[in-house]
Amino acid sequence: MTVISVIVGSTRQGRFSEKPAQWIVQQIHRRDGVEARLLDLRNYSMPFFDQPVPPAMPGRPPYENEVVKQWTAAIAASDGFVFVTPEYNFGPAAVLKNAIDWVYPEWNRKAAAFVSYGGAGGTRSVQQLREIAIELQLAPVRSAVHIPAATLWAHFQGGDVDRGLAELEAPAKAMIDNLLWWTAALKTARGIAS
Repeated sequence: MTVISVIVGSTRQGRFSEKPAQWIVQQIHRRDGVEARLLDLRNYSMPFFDQPVPPAMPGRPPYENEVVKQWTAAIAASDGFVFVTPEYNFGPAAVLKNAIDWVYPEWNRKAAAFVSYGGAGGTRSVQQLREIAIELQLAPVRSAVHIPAATLWAHFQGGDVDRGLAELEAPAKAMIDNLLWWTAALKTARGIAS
């Protein structure tokens, strides 16, 4: 079974991110042989990264923080990822970047896709996350879902968010197809290399 974790990249009150995250989980559940898991950062309240050595350091001591241990285990148990990210000031939310920074080897050689919203559909946030993903040895896929402002505003005005998300099924399908292809290829390669 292939495990794709959908990461809710915002924790603020009144957030929009859980709606597209749950929607993309439903899209992934339609696929055979794939389990979609929702990783909500509200359930992983981690301190800002403050360790004496970076996560990529060979032989680093195990983490002591229980929430960080749970987060790291959830990333390790995943074969691929969909990051659902807002765009704040041309980048991702600090809580998402912090969660990413706590982990290194558990990200390596897995695929990542992006669902974004905010200014310019969140494209600038995704651009930064793609660069971060490469440094983590994640393989960011080209296809993404950029949610238009009208759907985001519908959330804040009590409108029909589901209708706006339904209009994005074609790009979501392309993104998931791409993600699953890369996830399968990388999972096979990791099995050969181990």
